[in-house]
Amino acid sequence: MSCPLAFTFSLPFPSQPLPFSRQKHPYLLRATPTSVTDDVASTVYGAPSKFISQSHSPEWWIDLLRSKVRSNLLREAVLTYIDMIVFGIKPDNFAFPALLKAVADLQDMDLGKQIHAHVYKFGYGVDSVTVANTLVNLYRKCGDFGAVYKVFDRISERNQVSWNSLISSLCSFEKWEMALEAFRCMLDENVEPSSFTLVSVATACSNLPMPEGLVMGKQVHAYSLRKGDFNSFIINTLVAMYGKMGKLASSKVLLGSFEGRDLVTWNTVLSSLCQNEQFLEALEYLREMVLEGVEPDGFTISSVLPACSHLEMLRTGKELHAYALKNGSLDENSFVGSALVDMYCNCKQVLSGRRVFDGMFDRKIGLWNAMITGYAQNEYDEEALLLFIEMEESAGLLANSTTMAGVVPACVRSGAFSRKEAIHGFVVKRGLDTDRFVQNALMDMYSRLGKIDIAKRIFGKMEDRDLVTWNTMITGYVFSELHEDALLLLHKMQNLERKVSKGGSRVGLKPNSITLMAILPSCAALSALAKGKEIHAYAIKNNLATDVAVGSALVDMYAKCGCLHMSRKVFDQIPIRNVITWNVIIMAYGMHGNSQDAIDMLRMMMVQGVKPNEVTFISVFAACSHSGMVDEGLRLFYNMKNDYGVEPSSDHYACVVDLLGRAGRVKEAYQLINLIPRNFDKAGAWSSLLGACRIHNNLEIGEIAAQNLIQLEPNVASHYVLLANIYSSAGLWDKATEVRRNMKAQGVRKEPGCSWIEHGDEVHKFVAGDSSHPQSEKLRGYLETLWERMRKEGYVPDTSCVLHNVEEDEKEILLCGHSEKLAIAFGILNTSPGTVIRVAKNLRVCNDCHLATKFISKIVDREIILRDVRRFHHFKNGSCSCGDYW
Repeated sequence: MSCPLAFTFSLPFPSQPLPFSRQKHPYLLRATPTSVTDDVASTVYGAPSKFISQSHSPEWWIDLLRSKVRSNLLREAVLTYIDMIVFGIKPDNFAFPALLKAVADLQDMDLGKQIHAHVYKFGYGVDSVTVANTLVNLYRKCGDFGAVYKVFDRISERNQVSWNSLISSLCSFEKWEMALEAFRCMLDENVEPSSFTLVSVATACSNLPMPEGLVMGKQVHAYSLRKGDFNSFIINTLVAMYGKMGKLASSKVLLGSFEGRDLVTWNTVLSSLCQNEQFLEALEYLREMVLEGVEPDGFTISSVLPACSHLEMLRTGKELHAYALKNGSLDENSFVGSALVDMYCNCKQVLSGRRVFDGMFDRKIGLWNAMITGYAQNEYDEEALLLFIEMEESAGLLANSTTMAGVVPACVRSGAFSRKEAIHGFVVKRGLDTDRFVQNALMDMYSRLGKIDIAKRIFGKMEDRDLVTWNTMITGYVFSELHEDALLLLHKMQNLERKVSKGGSRVGLKPNSITLMAILPSCAALSALAKGKEIHAYAIKNNLATDVAVGSALVDMYAKCGCLHMSRKVFDQIPIRNVITWNVIIMAYGMHGNSQDAIDMLRMMMVQGVKPNEVTFISVFAACSHSGMVDEGLRLFYNMKNDYGVEPSSDHYACVVDLLGRAGRVKEAYQLINLIPRNFDKAGAWSSLLGACRIHNNLEIGEIAAQNLIQLEPNVASHYVLLANIYSSAGLWDKATEVRRNMKAQGVRKEPGCSWIEHGDEVHKFVAGDSSHPQSEKLRGYLETLWERMRKEGYVPDTSCVLHNVEEDEKEILLCGHSEKLAIAFGILNTSPGTVIRVAKNLRVCNDCHLATKFISKIVDREIILRDVRRFHHFKNGSCSCGDYW
């Protein structure tokens, strides 16, 4: 028979004697005095056998033995066998399969080996294929891979069940390629596969790397079609196989074309959709399933609840909760309880999650893990740690890798846990430090502690890096503001060659929604619009663009790359928007100076039933601040509690201080700070006031603000710099020098001005006064030429921006070296005429650069979009979108 799987195989079955000990166990010896047998039975299984008259026939004994096994009375079945031996009843070809099944279900390896010895003793070791098949099954369930091979090799006449047992065993041991090779050998021996064979083979295919697994899986599918073996078992397995490989279209076609689809078929499709992050479609299929009259079970609910969790569809999740209570799924299935806890916690309903947890009587470790993780992800860190202690001390459960993946982040944030890195020692002590999940959590911990080098070291030592590992390292780079490194790591992840079987290799890992959410902020930070568009295209191709989290990140990316119209377009295409999505679009309008649009979006948000949160009002106040809408901002501030149910926080006060100060109402801003509740952190408000004093040259209040800030945050460079700048602007050079001297004595370093511009596949970085860029000399020469043209148009350098006591001509030279000017010059020289130039800067743009860029946009006839640390400036035809108010 020709084989549809194109490979050859020689099974390494050694023909060696069985290595089992020939030492006989006392209760399996020949007939012994009753008292001895009774003693042994009592010792091994807790109760002596009840002896029955010897007058019964061998058939009666064997029927009794098989009956015990069918009734799942496994220990009693073994005791019955002991009685048989005691009374001299010889077991036969029917007794051993039943007995071996009982021992296999008990997973008693020692007893299994003794029974195996009896099989040989009574002459069934070679000739009975039925007994041999059950021996294969016994060693599979007891986890002895070598014994499976040896028993199979001794079977002289292998039948379909023999091959099925071997292939199933190989799958149990995750020897996927060997399972497929055994299938080939089965076909070569002209043994007809059954549906059970194909189920095992399809499972093996689903666990092979792409594309080999998919090719072989399709061959198995075609083989089953050709043989007409298309029952529910094989259909369900094929649906799962295609789903696991991400080929959901094939799964859905199978579901739609199979008239005999049952609950298992539907559950398989639902699970596949959720695993592939097609959450909305999963809920649609659940509705179709119910309308078709198929009643969901516990597996259905636990499969679909992650969709409600991810989409934050609390109402739908509550409906599923009610259904689970009604039909008893919550009591019968611990997975349902865990999924409910996860859903409620992900929807920020932590107390509801805790009520589910408290209502569960059978609390397996999965439920404890769900509650600990739920607490941790909502930053209920002390509660997470206390529950962890309760789990170990009161419940007597030992933490596993999933537990520690939730506990480690809680330790990082918790103020009660001062020695953060001690949790690493606990992990090592428990022997979990080589577990991938725990290593991922430790990488995240060190990234958040500012020790990115340790995170990199852990990442570098990991041999088995999955997608979560790469996502964690990318997120660590983003958190540490190493955005170029994050983008390089994404490229490496996608193009990494990983070794697979037969010496081949497979290219890269496929980014998921978490990857995209992690990397898009780097595109935004660097204004890497081309890379952001590339990621957007990938998201559309893989049905991830409408995901609420990815969609929100895309809205933010386009806004921070200066494409406000694209930001709004993506926002409108997101089917389900949460409060984060609304906050992002409001912030987008604000940073582009469209404050009225931001306020309109706040009203639309309320109409659509999404409740604003603290971040919403921070975004709205920032929008009002950038446009000078002081009265509107103040009205919202004083009414936010009554009209919107949001209590003002220290961040809101800081925003309103900025709103007043930027408008020149510095004294009012100062008075507002004095009204802030005493228990609030005032650092943000004093920082806003100091910035306003710098803009409006208010020396008196600026000194007060700086003194308070340096006392609260002595290691923040910007406080010293702003005060020094205020003194310099006032011509108080000695005081400015003294501030810089104090700053140096404290070991505080000023962040240098940096600008980024994307060109081709690279993001080019420019630092003020730096000449390390390959085109530096060319750029400075071009700027000198451009300077002359600008002067003829009326440009006069604003040397007040140079806060050093030097001559005017030297100040002009220093102004020419500002990073944004270098980036703009690079954009003009390296892009075709008419191309929009997009530049991002890490600090506030100075007055001279703002003025100069207006002239440059007119002279070179380019639109220049410059994003500084606070907002966007759209320069065109000699004017700026900010109206010189920033």
